[in-house]
Amino acid sequence: MVHQTLCPYCGVGCGLEASPPAVAGKATNRDKDGNPIWKIMGDKSHPSSLGKVCVKGATVSESLDKNRLKTPMMRESLDEPFRQVTWDEALQRIVGKIKTTRLVQGPHAICMYGSGQFQTEDYYVAQKLLKGCLRTNNFDANSRLCMSSAVSGYMQSLGSDGPPCCYDDLELTDCAFLIGTNTAECHPIIFNRLRVYHKKNKEVKLIVVDPRKTQTAEAADLHLAIKPGTDIDLMNGIAHLLQKWGLIDSVFIDEQTMGFAEYVQVIQAYPPELVARNCGISVEDLELAARWWGESKRVLSLWSMGLNQFAEGTAKNRTLINLHLMTGNIGKPGAGPFSLTGQPNAMGGREAGGLAHILPGYRLVKNEQHRREVEQLWGLSPGSIHPQPGLSAWEMIQGLEQDRVGVLWIAATNPAVSMPDLERTKAALLRSPFTIYQDAYYPTETAQYAHVLLPAAQWSEKTGTMTNSERRVTLCPAFRPAPGLARADWEIFAEVGRRLGFEKQFDFADSEAVRNEFIQLTANRPCEQRGITYERLRNEGPLQWPCTEGGEPQARMYTDLRFNTPDGLARFAAFHSRGLAEPPDGEYPFVLTVGRLYGHWHTLTRTGRIDKIQKMHPEAVIEVHPYDAEKLGITEGMMVQVRSRRGWCRFLAKITKNITKGTVFAPMHWGAMWGDRTEANMLTHPEACPSSGQPELKACAVQLIPAPPEPSSANSEVVGLASQSASNPQLCH
Repeated sequence: MVHQTLCPYCGVGCGLEASPPAVAGKATNRDKDGNPIWKIMGDKSHPSSLGKVCVKGATVSESLDKNRLKTPMMRESLDEPFRQVTWDEALQRIVGKIKTTRLVQGPHAICMYGSGQFQTEDYYVAQKLLKGCLRTNNFDANSRLCMSSAVSGYMQSLGSDGPPCCYDDLELTDCAFLIGTNTAECHPIIFNRLRVYHKKNKEVKLIVVDPRKTQTAEAADLHLAIKPGTDIDLMNGIAHLLQKWGLIDSVFIDEQTMGFAEYVQVIQAYPPELVARNCGISVEDLELAARWWGESKRVLSLWSMGLNQFAEGTAKNRTLINLHLMTGNIGKPGAGPFSLTGQPNAMGGREAGGLAHILPGYRLVKNEQHRREVEQLWGLSPGSIHPQPGLSAWEMIQGLEQDRVGVLWIAATNPAVSMPDLERTKAALLRSPFTIYQDAYYPTETAQYAHVLLPAAQWSEKTGTMTNSERRVTLCPAFRPAPGLARADWEIFAEVGRRLGFEKQFDFADSEAVRNEFIQLTANRPCEQRGITYERLRNEGPLQWPCTEGGEPQARMYTDLRFNTPDGLARFAAFHSRGLAEPPDGEYPFVLTVGRLYGHWHTLTRTGRIDKIQKMHPEAVIEVHPYDAEKLGITEGMMVQVRSRRGWCRFLAKITKNITKGTVFAPMHWGAMWGDRTEANMLTHPEACPSSGQPELKACAVQLIPAPPEPSSANSEVVGLASQSASNPQLCH
């Protein structure tokens, strides 16, 4: 039997077909360890990907049986080895610790840090447990590190979260403006759609803004290799020219927006010569970009972490949306501001309330009416949901430092690699009085900071829904048993809720019952999904919201040019560029930017265990421009030590003109398990956007030292993880 499902990697949300390892009359396909491998193909019927699949999706089944956590484990302190326990023992300890912490420190000492790897059902049950029953809004997700600035930008400019575009717009636009995204490597399937369309239509323009000449930039008609941190300068400079040349939609501005006059006052301060100098590009290229934008009838912008992961993240998002508003490029085919979600279900998490300041159905914690609506459906007394946002991901780290956190529950993510300022993060994790770590794999870098390990079912082993970047919901069925005693995340959360005395709130027969309850909270909300039930998804396939009960799914938002603001008008935002939170200086003269590689995913928890991908990207390297390399005496393949104010790493040098002078690039995937001092987030800082709380992971000031001496001692974390795995063979295959 062939099972239709969704790729569990990036936010493109490609449809996959999974076939059993053994087909009638044929031998079972197995890996070198003897594990059966499911055959994965692209699902041609899936409207988002049309049968295409990248190397990550094609090889995903090869990791399913490798290094799996199969049973709950516990220990009293971090210097003890784990011991195998039953689910009942683990849950008793967790429930007892939660009860004690609520009594002694209060509910706000309980925190959960989740993940865009969750299915929507997992996210939703976690919100009900934390924000409803435990009365703390301290649930945040690693989406805080990748998409929260896009959330804030959409909400403040357009009145609600939600990308207004769809993938069909890739093949309808006149001008695609890609900024802060290496789409070719990080969202390859939709980039392929855009590239094929672009090649066939010579009049279509492709502009790419990136300090690196990536595979994305190589396909561009115009590559603007701006200096890191000058995005607002660039976009205000384009707006300056559009206003000067009269290439604006005055009727749209007058009838559908507000705040334009204040915006014009700001962009007047960004003449071409100043902007070109600040950005490190030519006036001619700046003017060409503005001309192409202004003369195109349908402009589509795409962006991802390169706009979001900055202390100016929300300002950058809103400044880009300004360009759409001033030219009327929104609410119509082929046009609009389109953020590309980083993770497979970060969108579903936003719908279900999976950040510390929001509630299910695109509601806000601070909004009294929103809280009452959720309390009523959850069967809670008025005032149960706290009126203030909970702790963001980095604020949880600070809470550990200040002994304000009594219980930290981490699920489906690996913060000991992905958080900024890793030395500080790890020191804070060591202070945690009680950490629960719930994941599918062992060992991981975060596991060494846990008191309890809970085995989670992953993709292919549990049924649920996920929403991709174009707001399309796909049903992902379980088609193989979870190994050992692993359970679905939502089932674990629900069982803890029942044991805490909330039997009625967590009386779910299955994941379909969870979704049926969740979609009631989307009624008459911007993310309306009452028409997207399991039954309809089984019968019709993936569907986009908004979709009312019995109604048709909507491919685009704002087609009536009315926005989700009280008066229906979109808001211009006027921001001056402030630059990087940590600019380079004499001591740390380079800007380090970090990002993903085509084959790998996040912290290597899954892709690091797949042989083909490991051979594709065997080690972390740092990209250095030839001019900078010559000045420092760095040659190709030389070991380079990279230092920031927070820590140091070392990478093999890759000398390339594809990086801007004064800027270096390193991948963020490698943690302590996979390399010796190749953890890029040792270098990054936690300065965050004041509106979104998203840290500036994309840029920090560093120095390069060629051929440093070998460290005096081995990496203790790698040794510790290896010894844990060896002493606990029952943890994994």
